[in-house]
Amino acid sequence: MQTEMEMKDYPLDFRCPISMELMTDPVTICTGVTYERKNIEKWFFIYKKKTCPATMQSINTLDITPNHTLNRLIQAWINKQQSPPTSSIHHHDFISLLSTLHSTPFKVTSLKKLRSILQTGDHTKAEFIRSGGVQIVVQILVQILVENSDFVAFRASEEALGVLHQLPLPEVEHEKVLEILTNRESLMSMVIILQSGSAEARLYAITIFQKIAKTDFNWNSMIEDQGIDFFKSLLELVSDEICSKASSCALDVLIEILSSSKKSRLRAIEVGAVSVLIELLPESSGSKCEKVMVLIKLMCESAEGRMCFVGHKMGIPAVSKKLLHVSNTTTKMGVKILWLISSFQQSERVLEEMLIYGSVKKLVALLHMEGRSSTKEKVIKMLKLHANSWRRYPCFPCDLKEYLGLLLSS
Repeated sequence: MQTEMEMKDYPLDFRCPISMELMTDPVTICTGVTYERKNIEKWFFIYKKKTCPATMQSINTLDITPNHTLNRLIQAWINKQQSPPTSSIHHHDFISLLSTLHSTPFKVTSLKKLRSILQTGDHTKAEFIRSGGVQIVVQILVQILVENSDFVAFRASEEALGVLHQLPLPEVEHEKVLEILTNRESLMSMVIILQSGSAEARLYAITIFQKIAKTDFNWNSMIEDQGIDFFKSLLELVSDEICSKASSCALDVLIEILSSSKKSRLRAIEVGAVSVLIELLPESSGSKCEKVMVLIKLMCESAEGRMCFVGHKMGIPAVSKKLLHVSNTTTKMGVKILWLISSFQQSERVLEEMLIYGSVKKLVALLHMEGRSSTKEKVIKMLKLHANSWRRYPCFPCDLKEYLGLLLSS
């Protein structure tokens, strides 16, 4: 159910306060707050917390009670969303609504109503765009730049993102929409919300950045202007162990940006991206592991990135452990990282760690892959380049010494 409707804008009361995702098994704790069962159990029994995540109130009991009433309401809402809409808002209605939105002092309430209207379907979103809605909502968003100490203005900016994140940005034919959302003021406002907004608003912001990343947007001026703060916020989201969707979106955005220019990689390295990603690697799996390895590889293409990598005591052990254990993509990225490190940042310590932590043994195993590939070619080059150094170590397996001897003579 979650995957079928992941693009829906779920009502806030139906979201788990921890992950901000639709609850499928809602349970209530002693403070009266309801959570997704797996998330609150992780909070209590894995992280060993004795507080309510939403209120941070200390609790004396870890008892949880199924919330059957809320579960029925969620199911009813889902069934309603899956039914075809019976009516839609017309152009003149939108003009009236947007005019009221522009002048009302109760912008948060009006934006929530607008967000609810946009959930009715693509036709409504298209009508919203044609009616000039994007411009009006962005005007509310950017008020955060001049009134960021005003709580009401900040909340209105967060709700504005709740409206804007619903737009199918890469697919819209209106180039003006992308232009409005990527102007300097809009981007600055979204970065502020990434830094200081609620969990829900930060998810809205990173979702919009992910959609922007799928277009041909040039990130250079953005990185020049907001690079440090932006990368710090992205890395914080990447490290979010609770909201997996926000973490995945942040990884996607980082990959798009770092793939686009060397300057962006240097800026990310400057704020500690290599260390953050290395420390995420041991507990990551599946597509998240692949994305983390891609990012480490991109940063290891520069001397600065390689220095950070070899300077981290977990670097080589973490990458070595993932070789042959996650996916072909992960193994391919891991070999590229080890190739870059051993070729351009080689030292006795680096070669010794590759041997001790199993990199060499796995590289030899990769030689048995059928056919030729760039990954296998890199493995052969590494083994030929460093075989004599590795064979000198007393801990080097005898059978591998003989194998490498044959390899060197070939």
